[in-house]
Amino acid sequence: MISITKVDSDPVRERLLKAALDSFLSDDYHKVTTRLIAEKADANISMIRYYFGNKEGLYEEMIRDTLIPLLDVLDGQMLNSVDGFKDFFNLYYETMSNRPEFPKLILKVLALNQGPGRRFIQQLLERGRTRGIQKVDDLKSTGQVTASLDPDIVRMAFVSLAMMPMLLKDIFEQQMGRSMDAEFLEKLAEFNGHLFAMGLTPTSAE
Repeated sequence: MISITKVDSDPVRERLLKAALDSFLSDDYHKVTTRLIAEKADANISMIRYYFGNKEGLYEEMIRDTLIPLLDVLDGQMLNSVDGFKDFFNLYYETMSNRPEFPKLILKVLALNQGPGRRFIQQLLERGRTRGIQKVDDLKSTGQVTASLDPDIVRMAFVSLAMMPMLLKDIFEQQMGRSMDAEFLEKLAEFNGHLFAMGLTPTSAE
């Protein structure tokens, strides 16, 4: 069972999380040491044990700290209507733009089974799936989406539209000859949000 209780902000803890993020995103898990992370964070190595228990605990908390804001949307009001998907795409793109290697890290763990944290990430994503199903049911109850809509298809479609641009960002930018900057991603979020909403909305025949 994953605890999602928010820990009061602590400067040392925040520095350790940031140092861990920088370290794990730039190098393989087994090459990153707690000593290196502590040095980057300008903290005593004992603080890693105090806050996170060990390296794996820090690794999992780093992932949780990045993903939870996105999953928390499923508990809020952003997706109370299909129009909110534009804002959800925008939040995802913004979050991942600040951590450009993070989607690749998740892919390495889940698809390639490299590094620890697989079960932990799966638990987080299962929480997202469960609450996403509830959101779809709520939208169905208000007639905003097709009654026969499969929540797993909705989830997979969202992940595809959200994750792929960030996974292949370097390649897309090279092909287009332009930067996928904040303005570009905002337009992409608006387009994908509209596309998504149109796919969810019942047709007149329904």
